Amino acid sequence: MNETSSSGCEGDSKGPIDCKDPEVFHLMMKVAIEHFKDIHFYRFGKPAPGAEENTCDMAWRFRPKEGKTAFFYKDYRRFVINRSENCTLSVASIGDYHSGVNARKKKKNKNQKPGFEKTSGRQEQGGVSLPVVGETVNDSLPVVESENAFRRGKYLFYVGGGDRCKSMNHYLWSFLCALGEAQYLNRTLVMDLTLCLSSIYTSSNQDEEGKDFRFYFDFEHLKEAASVLDQEQFWQDWNKWQRKDGLSLYLVEDFKVTPMKLSGVKDSLIMRKFGSVEPDNYWYRVCEGETESVVQRPWHLVWKSRRLMDIVSAIASRLNWDYDSVHIVRGEKARNRDLWPNLVQDTSPDALISTLQDKIEDGRNVYIATNEPDTSFFEPLKDKYPTHFLNDYKDLWDENSEWYSETTKLSNGVPVEFDGYMRVSVDTEVFLRGKKQIETFNDLTNDCKDGVNNCNTAAS
Repeated sequence: MNETSSSGCEGDSKGPIDCKDPEVFHLMMKVAIEHFKDIHFYRFGKPAPGAEENTCDMAWRFRPKEGKTAFFYKDYRRFVINRSENCTLSVASIGDYHSGVNARKKKKNKNQKPGFEKTSGRQEQGGVSLPVVGETVNDSLPVVESENAFRRGKYLFYVGGGDRCKSMNHYLWSFLCALGEAQYLNRTLVMDLTLCLSSIYTSSNQDEEGKDFRFYFDFEHLKEAASVLDQEQFWQDWNKWQRKDGLSLYLVEDFKVTPMKLSGVKDSLIMRKFGSVEPDNYWYRVCEGETESVVQRPWHLVWKSRRLMDIVSAIASRLNWDYDSVHIVRGEKARNRDLWPNLVQDTSPDALISTLQDKIEDGRNVYIATNEPDTSFFEPLKDKYPTHFLNDYKDLWDENSEWYSETTKLSNGVPVEFDGYMRVSVDTEVFLRGKKQIETFNDLTNDCKDGVNNCNTAAS
């Protein structure tokens, strides 16, 4: 790779590389820019010594040159640097994604909002907050700093209801209704960070309790951008100070009581209690009717887990951010010939080869996001394209991975399954980072996404 002369050699070509030498820094930056042609570099961190005397670790923030997603990414890699007898430096090799661990900065805590512990995990650009994938995640639970801060606070808590163990789309629709109401009322949302994962996402095909919100979503961003408290922490504080400080509770047992009617409530805690009869006990019912035009669901506050997004970034990096992607829907829809009469034929290997030849150049790396469990089904495509599937990257969530280590800590030492919802999240996000993105509906088949005669909705 590129070469430069070293200012700190002075005849000692065998000595350790000085990673703080500006010439070394400039060499590493120049080589990185030339080596990774499909990304825009935004910022380089100063190099740190690697594990060996001839290695330096360097971090940078970047975005892929193509793709539809608004994310910043952070990578840090280990550079092996050679020095010749005449003191010329050259980069011999660059390590894999996130190999330069000594350049990874630990995030410091900042108290940015009175009463709550806050940290920042965002990048501002043009006034818009964007996720930064690859940074150290600090999603510790927020705590109230003092009795006085707790006494001054106003809180909203949803309890009971029929939302548990439903699909993740249902969960988010209800959770964001609660969060939207809390923001409308200028109250802190007291939330349960334990989820029940629906059987549609589990390998056991049973609903599974005890999942952590932080497995799936970016809690660091949520606690930074909104006022939230974990219910366990809240009730500890409430039981400790409620009587002493005369804190009062306002109970609401009918979802038809609108947020607008609650705007004048002075009590410290508004508790919405939901019954046992579905669908009237769904949280999202609060946001229906006249409330719909008043309370907005704050979708911008819920980002996907940055631990999952780090897996996405690692997969895209292994493909050098230079690949095309195809989303192939099969599964239950392919088995229902009444609603999707052509899907089986249109997603067969022969049909795919015929359709893709006009859309993707021969020899391109192709990432296939699919719900087809047997990926050997797509073997014939390998004659034209190097194909890649989610399961090719199992090492990114196996027991030796950073994801496994961090999620196990979150669950108090209990290993966490890389479940069906996580798989779909990662598969979708890798697909979205392809330079060309080929969808099943519209691109591969004329069948409607939602079945026969339902082609009015936008394809996904």
